[in-house]
Amino acid sequence: MSGLVCSAYILEEAKGSLMDRSEIKHFLKGCEFFKGFQKDNIQEITNLCQMKTYGAGDHIFRQGDLGDSIYIVIEGHVFLERSVDLGTRKGSVVIGVLSKGRVFGCWSTLLNEKHTLLSSAFCRKATKVLVIKGPDLRKIMLDNNKLGFYVLERLCFLLRDRLMGVYEAMENF
Repeated sequence: MSGLVCSAYILEEAKGSLMDRSEIKHFLKGCEFFKGFQKDNIQEITNLCQMKTYGAGDHIFRQGDLGDSIYIVIEGHVFLERSVDLGTRKGSVVIGVLSKGRVFGCWSTLLNEKHTLLSSAFCRKATKVLVIKGPDLRKIMLDNNKLGFYVLERLCFLLRDRLMGVYEAMENF
């Protein structure tokens, strides 16, 4: 069965539990990032999603890795952390704690460019995320300019909020 693809369900890696596509669609509709998207656009994005589970202490990605995916927290918490070297002050700064419905990942993949990740994402407890491969999302954005505009508009707001969080974290470092 490993070669079969079942369009009705997404298999969760190493756990064997199932999440129905309709559940994913319902979940995406409730996410702030996807508010205002048309139903058919949500369906297109739903079709790109895969579910993945991480354990406590697991990294989803590390600062400096090449990234190609966008993630949406289903349950649990994801900590975004940036290693900093400010001369006399070195260490790591948590720049965000993301919970259910929050989106993060390698947005530069939407530009069709490889890019190193500027932070690490790790889980302090078991966490489930939806994973969307950036090149797959880029393709549907190019095929549907209206959807592409909505994704980029939401991305602008997300990046603004994330930068404000980074500045605040650095001021308190």
